[in-house]
Amino acid sequence: MITRTRWRSILQTLTLHLGAAALIGYFAVQGYKGQYGLEAKRAFEQQLASLTAERDRLKAQREALAYKVSLLSPDEIDPDLLDEEARSLLNLVNPKDLVLLRQPSAAAAP
Repeated sequence: MITRTRWRSILQTLTLHLGAAALIGYFAVQGYKGQYGLEAKRAFEQQLASLTAERDRLKAQREALAYKVSLLSPDEIDPDLLDEEARSLLNLVNPKDLVLLRQPSAAAAP
């Protein structure tokens, strides 16, 4: 009878320890690979960096366009910009002009 109680006590203790170890292991795995774990945090940080870079690029593009639009204000038109736009729209070139043609970059294409 004492032997059964002793074995039962050992098995209960072992079961308790294995259950606690399994629970700790589960939380450790979730802390590393889970939806809010370390790997997910790294992915979020990379996504944040790429989106921040894109936002900065779009801000610079927007500021450049805003500056160009401000040069076309009805109060005061920039003569150089007016000349450039007129020549571009009418497809005219002065024989004394030097024309440099650029290939559109892949990043500028929508």
